[in-house]
Amino acid sequence: MTTSMTMSLSTTPRSRSRSCATALASLALCAPLMALAATAPAQPPKPAKPSRSSADILATAPASVWRDVDPDNLLVMTLPQGQVFIELAPRFAPTHVDNIRALARGGYYDGLAIVRVQDNFVTQWGDPNADDEDTGMKGKGKPFPAGAKAHLPAEFSIPLKGVPMTVLPDVDGWAPRVGQVDGFAAAADPKAGKAWLAHCYGSVGAGRGNAADSSTGAELYAVIGQAPRGLDLNITVVGRVLKGMEFLSSLPRGGAAMGFYDKPEQRLGIERVALAAALPAEQRPALQVLRTDTPTWQELLDARRHRGGWFVHSPGYTDLCSAAVPVRVKPAAGPEVKLNEPKSPETRR
Repeated sequence: MTTSMTMSLSTTPRSRSRSCATALASLALCAPLMALAATAPAQPPKPAKPSRSSADILATAPASVWRDVDPDNLLVMTLPQGQVFIELAPRFAPTHVDNIRALARGGYYDGLAIVRVQDNFVTQWGDPNADDEDTGMKGKGKPFPAGAKAHLPAEFSIPLKGVPMTVLPDVDGWAPRVGQVDGFAAAADPKAGKAWLAHCYGSVGAGRGNAADSSTGAELYAVIGQAPRGLDLNITVVGRVLKGMEFLSSLPRGGAAMGFYDKPEQRLGIERVALAAALPAEQRPALQVLRTDTPTWQELLDARRHRGGWFVHSPGYTDLCSAAVPVRVKPAAGPEVKLNEPKSPETRR
């Protein structure tokens, strides 16, 4: 028992020594942490003041930040409900845009129809009597007017070099780089050296068959749902709807076959499609698009990223298709040209 006690007493100083060493080591490790804690701010930084609202920014934007839409790039499609205004994109699809101009000048689209409205996807228009590639049926399609071509090359992308893109820094899941070019939502791949127009809400594309080069611009569609970016680089995008989307997105949906109307009476007739440049001056719409190479555009993007007012959570982020470039009717001293109003038969031509 004495031996046991002696052994026990003889080990106690060594245990205490090890404990002290451990404590000192712990203090040594804690010292840097304590120093960091001493230098850390006592509270998280206060969030920045909310930006001005988008409405305020646009209401006070100077005239210099708006650009006029070239009437030679502006299609005016007249439906029974009103007018749809489409800006063409010759930088990205020059051959298709030239063909669409020729088709419009020759009255090709007049009397055709909206043949497809697929929910959350597209509204499509063209000649319902054209050949059907899926079934192999030959139709009695409307002949192309003089100057319009029946075969065009695919225009899915263009060389990136020299493209004046206002880059959007927010991360995109579909392309290495995105931004706006001439007011259009665009994407790019610097390694591949190419740029293309993206499929966002309101984008207008040229319908095609199985062959990549089977589009002519005779059959067009507008995106009316969530951005189908998977179509990028697979179809020639020719422009975007500037005004009148409500007349395309609110139409009755088509049938189970990808939204195509099952019966001829379901189709909506197109009264006329004309280039604005071909209209008399008093009927020519004067639209403007916000320039994206301006501080106003950057402030507008910031307002979309950092929401205030009603918003409880501010995302601190925006994406390409949410960053649609604003459009307005150009303020004029003379009589205002009214848009999106049905015209009587006497004033349509």
